[in-house]
Amino acid sequence: MAKFFREFREFAVKGSVVDMAVGIIIGGAFTLIVKSLVADIMNPLLGLLVGGVDFSNLFVVLSEGSVGGPYATLADAQAAGAVTLNVGLFINAVVSFAIVAFVVFLLVRTINRMKREEAVAPADPTERPCPYCFMVVPINAVRCGHCTSELTAENTIETSAGLAK
Repeated sequence: MAKFFREFREFAVKGSVVDMAVGIIIGGAFTLIVKSLVADIMNPLLGLLVGGVDFSNLFVVLSEGSVGGPYATLADAQAAGAVTLNVGLFINAVVSFAIVAFVVFLLVRTINRMKREEAVAPADPTERPCPYCFMVVPINAVRCGHCTSELTAENTIETSAGLAK
């Protein structure tokens, strides 16, 4: 049993598991923000554009409840026990999904750009300083064009980048 708990602890504290947990927590908080954005900003604007329709109260009564309709709001219809098709809530969910998908797309796009920038390897040097006159000469030169010194592997110096040339 102790081995089981030790294995579980090793699994739980792995970096990927902790990262996933943080992602889930932040995702939950992000969901609240998106719900508020959709319900408090996007839906009123969409409703205004289509003639003052409040999407959260857009529904179709499939079966009357104990109190006959018409019902002014979805809450009234549900309180009366009516069976409703909640079209407005579905529209809210689609708008929420579209916003989350767009934000995730932007996030993944940014991360991929950063990874591409990191993946670009520095180019191999094409020049090096002469160990005698410190003028720049081609990397494959066997003689310095400035001081005519013979350049061999033994008399190379390190550049400012710290690479032996």
